[in-house]
Amino acid sequence: DFTNDPMLQARNFSDLDTQLKRLGSPNFTHIPINAAKALVSNFQQDGHMAIHNPKGRVNYEPNSWGTGPRESAEKGFKSFPEKIEGTKQRTRSKKFADHYSQARQFYISQTNVEQQHIADALIFELSKVQKADIRVRMVAHLMNIDEGLSQKVADGLGLQKMPEALKPAREPITDLKPSPALGILKNGPESFKGRMVGALCSDGVDAELLKGVAQSLKDAGATMKIVAPKIGGVKGSDGTLYKVDEKIDGGPSVLFDAIVVLTTADGAKDLMGNPAARSFIADAANHHKFIGYLEPSTPLIEQNVDTQKASPQLIKISNSGDVKTFLEKCSQIRHWENLE
Repeated sequence: DFTNDPMLQARNFSDLDTQLKRLGSPNFTHIPINAAKALVSNFQQDGHMAIHNPKGRVNYEPNSWGTGPRESAEKGFKSFPEKIEGTKQRTRSKKFADHYSQARQFYISQTNVEQQHIADALIFELSKVQKADIRVRMVAHLMNIDEGLSQKVADGLGLQKMPEALKPAREPITDLKPSPALGILKNGPESFKGRMVGALCSDGVDAELLKGVAQSLKDAGATMKIVAPKIGGVKGSDGTLYKVDEKIDGGPSVLFDAIVVLTTADGAKDLMGNPAARSFIADAANHHKFIGYLEPSTPLIEQNVDTQKASPQLIKISNSGDVKTFLEKCSQIRHWENLE
């Protein structure tokens, strides 16, 4: 059974209501993303938005028809025979008064980049708070989590002086060690598998290189989508009309994990005047994604990217070896060092 933890008990009620409201269906467990990976035999059927129903004339157990799943007395669910003593009370554990220890452990377990993200997020959200005294009070709370974090947020908000830490209801535990399991970057992917690259192309694109990049990505378990000024297709250097997946206006680089710019010199010149193409490249650079590009595309890159600052993100592609280097870089997903 669920433990007697009051927070867990409350969530057992609220989480079910949340699923019902958000997904609009009593049969949300039928949705593949929500369904158990192991087949579960039960009587859940009919009702709103049922995706599949078991066959049979009864949907209850026990039944005299002898059909459908039956609970096993030997292997079925059994409550643990927990021995309970004492007086039942409506009260809070003293641990509920510790509002800061877990937050502190989470924060100190992050890399410098992630810590900066947290500080930036707090600055952004608190900048929307109109009452200055609330902003100050929140920074005072942060003092009990980490002084460095509170200082970053105070600086970002432009506080004239640091407030004193609020008196905690219970002194936080300050000797909790960082946990690598709590970080994202420390547990990042080992490859680019499952990711997607957006290839910005123009007419005259090097057909062999286009096919080579697509095949290399496929071999790595990733996919490539061709993005171009017109959805009707792009004509390759071999005369073939290649299918376009996204028109540049409707396929921004935020949809992709990395991009490659595979234009001719004339194509790059034309795209330099296209706001959507410029945003495609600039946004990828600003989001610290890796950008592969051909030599003829250089003017387009230089127009929209601070090449000195973003140089580790930029990989010039001219052969299969460069494509391999691009994929190795992409396995990091982003060039996080630029954020430190």
